[in-house]
Formats: sequence, structure tokens, C-alpha cells
Amino acid sequence: MKRPETTLFMLMSLDGKISTGDNDSLDADKDFPKINGVKEGIGQYYELEKKTDLYSLNTGRVMEKIGANRRKNPVKSPASFIIIDNKPHLTRRGVIFMAGWGKSLYLVTTNKKHPAFDLNIQNMEIIHSGKLDLKALFTKLKKKYGVGRITIQSGGTMNSALLREGLIDHVSVVVAPCLIGGKDTSTLIDGESLHAVKELKKIKSLKLKSAKILKNSYLHLNYDVM
Repeated sequence: MKRPETTLFMLMSLDGKISTGDNDSLDADKDFPKINGVKEGIGQYYELEKKTDLYSLNTGRVMEKIGANRRKNPVKSPASFIIIDNKPHLTRRGVIFMAGWGKSLYLVTTNKKHPAFDLNIQNMEIIHSGKLDLKALFTKLKKKYGVGRITIQSGGTMNSALLREGLIDHVSVVVAPCLIGGKDTSTLIDGESLHAVKELKKIKSLKLKSAKILKNSYLHLNYDVM
């Protein structure tokens, strides 16, 4: 394979929501521990997360949401982070935090004014191009940087883009025992909806590899993308 092997690893509700609402004040990681019947088993997700690949792909948007631009003194992680951030969502302080958190930081951006360019961080590599080409990015990550496996934990929009480009090989989801609802609440796969029958080819079929019942009514499902 000319690109890294990838696994989409996420925590979601039974109805596929990866957040608890439609704004940044609501977040599954922050809110699930407050909900009776959900909080009791949430630790199982974090234990499984520790076993994921040592390269983790996410977006600046998600990192902003979890507070990277405000947090200080991160506990060092053995993982390296690949962060796609075009707007940018990460501030100077956020970039410093991410570099301090991971073994290495690969900052991917199309924005030549990204604050990362003003920083001299030893364990940070900036990958800049005029247009985000996900397939080319993944090929470069393997060929130039030796990235063999990636765990994807980004938001629904990026997950959708990666899926449509055929860049997700496996799906590993921990299903929390709750129903959240809300048409504007982010799901595992968001992005643009299909508009016509001819677009059904964009739907990716899955092959179930394992289904494990966890404690407190949680499930762990593993699929291969066909």
C-alpha cells in the first residue's frame, strides 16, 4: 500500500452522534461523564484509546473545541499528531500545546499565514500546499515520513471527506448507551448529503470483524471498509 493503513476510531451514541449538541459548549468527552447510565462505562473507551496507533489524525477545529488554545503543560503522549488546520483554528499557543503534547506534530495547512510558520519547534513539521489533497497527503506521510498506520479521530466533516476519498480502511466504534438526536448535531460521518441515485456508489459497505459487549451496556464494533 502506498499510503498508511487507517482506522477511524470514535466514541458515539447509538444514533451515531459524536457530540452532545450543535455548539462548542457541548461535547461528548466532557458531557458523557455527567449522564447517569452513560458515565458508568465511559472509561472503557479511554482504555481502548490507549491501544490505538501511534499516529493520530485530527483537525485544528476539533483541537480548538477541546481547548488546545487555552491549555498549558500537557502530559506527554507517545503518539504523534497529524493536524489538518487551514482556517486556522489553532493559535500560536495552541500549536505550542500540540507540539508539547505529542512525540511529533505534523501541521498540515493551506494557509501560508498560519501561526505555526512563526514558531521554531524542533518536533514540528509543517506540510504546506496551496490546496488540500488528502490522497497526496497520505502518500507523502508514508513515503517521506514513514507513517505506516494512522488512527483517525476527526470530526464528521473530515471523516466524510476521508471516506469519500477511500482513505478509511477500518472502523472501530465504541457505542455509548444513549440517544442524543438533533439534526444539527455532528455524527460519525457528516459532509455533503447524496443528491441522486447515481451517487449511491459513494456509499461504503462494511464487513463486521468483531462485536464485543462491554460493561454498562456499551458496545465495541470493528469493521473493515469494503
